[in-house]
Amino acid sequence: MSPVPGIDRSRLPVHVACVMDGNGRWAQRRGLPRTEGHAAGEEALFDAVEGALELGVKWLTVYAFSTENWRRPPDEVRYLMKFNESLLARRRDELHERGVRIQFLGRRDWRVPRRLLKRMNESIELTRHNRTMTLMIAFNYGGRAEIVDAVRALASAGTPPAKIDERAIRAHLYHPDMPDPDLVIRTSGEYRISNFLLWELAYSELVFTDVLWPDFRRDHLFDAVREFQRRNRRFGGIDGDEAGSTDT
Repeated sequence: MSPVPGIDRSRLPVHVACVMDGNGRWAQRRGLPRTEGHAAGEEALFDAVEGALELGVKWLTVYAFSTENWRRPPDEVRYLMKFNESLLARRRDELHERGVRIQFLGRRDWRVPRRLLKRMNESIELTRHNRTMTLMIAFNYGGRAEIVDAVRALASAGTPPAKIDERAIRAHLYHPDMPDPDLVIRTSGEYRISNFLLWELAYSELVFTDVLWPDFRRDHLFDAVREFQRRNRRFGGIDGDEAGSTDT
Protein backbone atom coordinates (compact mmCIF):
# COMPACT_ATOMS: atom_id res chain seq x y z
CA MET A 1 0.00 0.00 0.00
CA SER A 2 1.32 3.44 -0.89
CA PRO A 3 1.48 5.99 1.94
CA VAL A 4 -1.32 8.55 2.25
CA PRO A 5 0.01 11.90 3.55
CA GLY A 6 -1.04 12.73 7.09
CA ILE A 7 -2.48 9.30 7.88
CA ASP A 8 -0.92 6.96 10.42
CA ARG A 9 -1.59 3.42 9.21
CA SER A 10 -1.03 2.07 12.71
CA ARG A 11 -4.13 3.95 13.93
CA LEU A 12 -6.64 3.34 11.18
CA PRO A 13 -10.33 2.93 11.98
CA VAL A 14 -11.22 -0.74 11.60
CA HIS A 15 -14.78 0.11 10.59
CA VAL A 16 -15.92 3.22 8.71
CA ALA A 17 -19.62 3.87 8.11
CA CYS A 18 -21.14 6.40 5.71
CA VAL A 19 -24.54 8.08 5.57
CA MET A 20 -24.64 8.80 1.84
CA ASP A 21 -26.81 11.93 1.89
CA GLY A 22 -27.48 14.67 -0.65
CA ASN A 23 -28.22 12.81 -3.89
CA GLY A 24 -31.57 14.53 -4.38
CA ARG A 25 -30.24 18.01 -3.66
CA TRP A 26 -27.28 17.42 -5.99
CA ALA A 27 -29.71 16.66 -8.81
CA GLN A 28 -32.13 19.49 -8.02
CA ARG A 29 -29.33 22.06 -8.06
CA ARG A 30 -28.60 20.96 -11.61
CA GLY A 31 -32.22 20.95 -12.72
CA LEU A 32 -32.24 17.17 -12.94
CA PRO A 33 -34.68 14.56 -11.60
CA ARG A 34 -33.80 13.29 -8.12
CA THR A 35 -33.07 9.86 -9.59
CA GLU A 36 -30.11 11.32 -11.49
CA GLY A 37 -28.52 12.11 -8.13
CA HIS A 38 -28.77 8.47 -7.10
CA ALA A 39 -27.15 7.40 -10.35
CA ALA A 40 -24.33 9.92 -9.84
CA GLY A 41 -23.80 8.58 -6.33
CA GLU A 42 -22.55 5.27 -7.74
CA GLU A 43 -19.21 6.81 -8.73
CA ALA A 44 -18.86 8.30 -5.26
CA LEU A 45 -19.56 4.95 -3.62
CA PHE A 46 -16.98 3.05 -5.60
CA ASP A 47 -14.34 5.74 -5.24
CA ALA A 48 -14.93 5.56 -1.48
CA VAL A 49 -14.57 1.76 -1.67
CA GLU A 50 -11.28 2.16 -3.56
CA GLY A 51 -10.09 4.67 -0.96
CA ALA A 52 -10.97 2.32 1.89
CA LEU A 53 -9.09 -0.48 0.16
CA GLU A 54 -6.12 1.82 -0.42
CA LEU A 55 -5.98 2.63 3.29
CA GLY A 56 -6.54 -0.93 4.46
CA VAL A 57 -9.88 -0.34 6.21
CA LYS A 58 -11.39 -3.74 7.02
CA TRP A 59 -15.10 -2.80 7.20
CA LEU A 60 -17.06 -0.19 5.24
CA THR A 61 -20.79 0.20 5.87
CA VAL A 62 -22.96 2.40 3.66
CA TYR A 63 -26.54 3.49 4.32
CA ALA A 64 -28.21 2.67 1.00
CA PHE A 65 -31.93 2.55 1.85
CA SER A 66 -33.62 3.11 5.20
CA THR A 67 -36.89 1.79 6.58
CA GLU A 68 -38.12 5.39 6.34
CA ASN A 69 -37.22 5.70 2.64
CA TRP A 70 -40.35 3.74 1.72
CA ARG A 71 -42.20 7.05 2.34
CA ARG A 72 -40.56 8.63 -0.71
CA PRO A 73 -42.53 9.04 -3.96
CA PRO A 74 -43.38 5.62 -5.45
CA ASP A 75 -41.49 6.36 -8.70
CA GLU A 76 -38.31 7.12 -6.75
CA VAL A 77 -38.67 3.98 -4.63
CA ARG A 78 -39.14 1.82 -7.74
CA TYR A 79 -36.10 3.44 -9.32
CA LEU A 80 -34.00 2.73 -6.23
CA MET A 81 -35.04 -0.92 -6.17
CA LYS A 82 -34.09 -1.39 -9.84
CA PHE A 83 -30.94 0.69 -9.47
CA ASN A 84 -29.64 -1.35 -6.56
CA GLU A 85 -30.44 -4.58 -8.38
CA SER A 86 -28.53 -3.46 -11.48
CA LEU A 87 -25.68 -2.04 -9.40
CA LEU A 88 -25.08 -5.44 -7.80
CA ALA A 89 -25.22 -7.16 -11.18
CA ARG A 90 -22.72 -4.68 -12.67
CA ARG A 91 -20.27 -4.37 -9.80
CA ARG A 92 -20.18 -7.55 -7.77
CA ASP A 93 -17.58 -9.26 -9.98
CA GLU A 94 -15.33 -6.20 -9.71
CA LEU A 95 -15.68 -6.21 -5.93
CA HIS A 96 -15.05 -9.94 -5.82
CA GLU A 97 -11.81 -9.51 -7.79
CA ARG A 98 -10.68 -6.93 -5.23
CA GLY A 99 -11.27 -9.37 -2.36
CA VAL A 100 -14.33 -7.54 -1.02
CA ARG A 101 -16.93 -9.51 0.88
CA ILE A 102 -20.46 -8.15 0.31
CA GLN A 103 -22.96 -8.36 3.15
CA PHE A 104 -26.34 -6.74 3.81
CA LEU A 105 -27.83 -5.23 6.93
CA GLY A 106 -31.58 -4.83 7.34
CA ARG A 107 -34.97 -6.43 7.14
CA ARG A 108 -35.76 -8.79 4.28
CA ASP A 109 -39.49 -8.32 4.29
CA TRP A 110 -42.21 -8.43 1.65
CA ARG A 111 -41.45 -4.90 0.46
CA VAL A 112 -38.07 -5.82 -1.05
CA PRO A 113 -38.55 -7.16 -4.60
CA ARG A 114 -37.70 -10.82 -5.12
CA ARG A 115 -35.32 -10.02 -7.99
CA LEU A 116 -33.34 -7.72 -5.73
CA LEU A 117 -33.25 -10.32 -2.95
CA LYS A 118 -31.92 -12.80 -5.50
CA ARG A 119 -29.11 -10.41 -6.49
CA MET A 120 -28.29 -9.84 -2.83
CA ASN A 121 -28.06 -13.56 -2.13
CA GLU A 122 -25.92 -14.13 -5.24
CA SER A 123 -23.54 -11.35 -4.17
CA ILE A 124 -23.22 -12.77 -0.66
CA GLU A 125 -22.50 -16.26 -1.97
CA LEU A 126 -20.01 -15.10 -4.62
CA THR A 127 -17.92 -13.10 -2.15
CA ARG A 128 -18.44 -15.22 0.96
CA HIS A 129 -14.77 -16.18 1.39
CA ASN A 130 -13.22 -12.78 0.64
CA ARG A 131 -11.34 -11.15 3.51
CA THR A 132 -9.63 -8.01 2.19
CA MET A 133 -12.59 -5.86 3.25
CA THR A 134 -16.26 -6.30 4.10
CA LEU A 135 -18.66 -3.94 2.34
CA MET A 136 -21.80 -3.89 4.47
CA ILE A 137 -24.78 -2.43 2.63
CA ALA A 138 -27.54 -1.21 4.97
CA PHE A 139 -30.67 -1.80 2.91
CA ASN A 140 -34.21 -1.60 4.25
CA TYR A 141 -32.40 -0.82 7.49
CA GLY A 142 -33.39 1.15 10.56
CA GLY A 143 -31.55 1.31 13.87
CA ARG A 144 -34.74 1.17 15.91
CA ALA A 145 -36.04 -1.73 13.81
CA GLU A 146 -32.82 -3.64 14.44
CA ILE A 147 -33.16 -3.24 18.21
CA VAL A 148 -36.86 -4.17 18.09
CA ASP A 149 -36.07 -7.29 16.06
CA ALA A 150 -33.32 -8.28 18.52
CA VAL A 151 -35.67 -7.92 21.50
CA ARG A 152 -38.40 -9.84 19.67
CA ALA A 153 -35.95 -12.67 19.00
CA LEU A 154 -35.04 -12.80 22.69
CA ALA A 155 -38.71 -12.83 23.67
CA SER A 156 -39.51 -15.56 21.13
CA ALA A 157 -36.70 -17.66 22.58
CA GLY A 158 -38.26 -17.32 26.02
CA THR A 159 -35.27 -15.46 27.46
CA PRO A 160 -35.94 -14.54 31.11
CA PRO A 161 -35.89 -10.77 31.73
CA ALA A 162 -32.96 -11.15 34.14
CA LYS A 163 -30.90 -12.66 31.30
CA ILE A 164 -31.49 -9.77 28.89
CA ASP A 165 -28.38 -7.60 28.98
CA GLU A 166 -26.20 -5.80 26.45
CA ARG A 167 -24.42 -9.01 25.46
CA ALA A 168 -27.72 -10.82 24.84
CA ILE A 169 -29.12 -8.00 22.71
CA ARG A 170 -25.91 -7.69 20.71
CA ALA A 171 -25.95 -11.41 19.98
CA HIS A 172 -29.33 -10.95 18.29
CA LEU A 173 -28.49 -7.93 16.14
CA TYR A 174 -28.50 -8.44 12.37
CA HIS A 175 -24.73 -9.05 12.21
CA PRO A 176 -23.30 -9.74 15.69
CA ASP A 177 -19.86 -10.30 14.16
CA MET A 178 -19.72 -6.76 12.76
CA PRO A 179 -17.45 -4.51 14.86
CA ASP A 180 -18.90 -1.20 15.97
CA PRO A 181 -17.97 1.66 13.63
CA ASP A 182 -14.96 3.65 14.77
CA LEU A 183 -15.78 6.47 12.37
CA VAL A 184 -19.09 7.61 10.89
CA ILE A 185 -19.17 10.10 8.01
CA ARG A 186 -22.31 11.99 7.02
CA THR A 187 -22.37 14.08 3.88
CA SER A 188 -24.51 17.04 2.73
CA GLY A 189 -24.17 19.28 5.78
CA GLU A 190 -26.81 17.53 7.89
CA TYR A 191 -25.95 17.00 11.57
CA ARG A 192 -27.92 13.93 12.58
CA ILE A 193 -27.60 10.15 12.35
CA SER A 194 -31.08 9.43 10.94
CA ASN A 195 -31.77 6.10 12.63
CA PHE A 196 -28.45 4.63 11.48
CA LEU A 197 -26.76 1.93 13.61
CA LEU A 198 -28.23 3.30 16.85
CA TRP A 199 -26.88 0.47 18.99
CA GLU A 200 -23.48 0.31 17.31
CA LEU A 201 -22.75 4.08 17.31
CA ALA A 202 -22.44 4.38 21.09
CA TYR A 203 -18.75 5.39 20.95
CA SER A 204 -18.23 6.17 17.26
CA GLU A 205 -16.47 9.34 16.17
CA LEU A 206 -18.79 11.43 13.97
CA VAL A 207 -17.51 13.54 11.09
CA PHE A 208 -19.87 15.78 9.13
CA THR A 209 -19.09 17.32 5.75
CA ASP A 210 -20.98 19.77 3.53
CA VAL A 211 -20.04 17.75 0.42
CA LEU A 212 -23.08 16.23 -1.29
CA TRP A 213 -22.69 12.48 -1.73
CA PRO A 214 -22.30 12.43 -5.55
CA ASP A 215 -19.28 14.74 -5.14
CA PHE A 216 -17.70 12.60 -2.41
CA ARG A 217 -14.35 11.04 -3.32
CA ARG A 218 -11.61 9.12 -1.58
CA ASP A 219 -9.84 12.37 -0.64
CA HIS A 220 -12.87 13.28 1.49
CA LEU A 221 -12.61 9.85 3.12
CA PHE A 222 -8.93 10.48 3.80
CA ASP A 223 -9.79 13.88 5.36
CA ALA A 224 -12.30 12.19 7.67
CA VAL A 225 -9.71 9.60 8.73
CA ARG A 226 -7.22 12.40 9.46
CA GLU A 227 -9.86 14.08 11.64
CA PHE A 228 -10.51 10.73 13.36
CA GLN A 229 -6.81 10.37 14.16
CA ARG A 230 -6.69 13.84 15.73
CA ARG A 231 -9.30 12.88 18.30
CA ASN A 232 -8.77 11.33 21.72
CA ARG A 233 -11.10 8.35 22.15
CA ARG A 234 -11.74 7.71 25.86
CA PHE A 235 -14.80 5.41 25.74
CA GLY A 236 -16.23 6.98 28.88
CA GLY A 237 -12.90 7.05 30.72
CA ILE A 238 -10.31 9.79 31.07
CA ASP A 239 -7.01 10.34 29.35
CA GLY A 240 -3.58 10.42 30.98
CA ASP A 241 -3.47 14.20 31.46
CA GLU A 242 -6.87 14.28 33.10
CA ALA A 243 -5.98 11.35 35.34
CA GLY A 244 -3.06 13.28 36.79
CA SER A 245 -4.89 16.57 37.13
CA THR A 246 -6.07 18.05 40.42
CA ASP A 247 -8.90 19.94 38.70
CA THR A 248 -12.38 19.05 39.86
